[in-house]
Amino acid sequence: MTAMTSAVARPDGELPIQLWLPPAGSGPGLLLLQEIFGVSGYIRQRAQDLADLGYVVMAPELYWRVDGEIDDTADDVLDQGMALLAQLDWDDALADAAAALEALRGRDETTGGVGAIGFCFGGGLAFNLVATTPVDALVSYYGSALPRLLHLADKVTVPTLHHFGTADGFIPLPTVLEIRDAVAGPHVDFRLHEGADHAFDNPMPRFVHPEARETAWRQTADFLARHLPA
Repeated sequence: MTAMTSAVARPDGELPIQLWLPPAGSGPGLLLLQEIFGVSGYIRQRAQDLADLGYVVMAPELYWRVDGEIDDTADDVLDQGMALLAQLDWDDALADAAAALEALRGRDETTGGVGAIGFCFGGGLAFNLVATTPVDALVSYYGSALPRLLHLADKVTVPTLHHFGTADGFIPLPTVLEIRDAVAGPHVDFRLHEGADHAFDNPMPRFVHPEARETAWRQTADFLARHLPA
């Protein structure tokens, strides 16, 4: 799981990024947007998983302006993540994501199309990004900001895959169904995972739902193979 590290110039500094290349050395690009725990070991593993599928994967470190670090072995890891998220300005994060996307698109290793994938916080940010910036495909895992972004739904016209659990303790099922209705369209694949809570793809024991994790990842790989073939 070896990533290259670099940075993208921003008006107020340097946005750190991590980059994974596929075995072939080039391929379509995927911008991977973090959950509230940052570019954690879990996010880095998912980046490697996507690279193994044939994608050039870039994960920007969106917490670069905020103070503090995550100890994902601590009992209060959720509180730590929420504390960091509270320091993050949404518009700054969105602009950083757009800058990272353009940097990914411009790399020599990126051939073919470019897509976005995000988890939790990153799932909502990716949805917002795709509403304003052209990409070829979007995968959003339980996008936590989606309830307040539904006014953008008609602007997200690319093939999109959404994953939600039916037992999401952060986004109640009635809200999930409102999201489903708002984003519905011929380009949208909306998957409900029975009994899964929020963050079910995160392998930490307090979050993971193994069956939903496995099923959603298989659906994600199939979706990407159809809409952003490597």
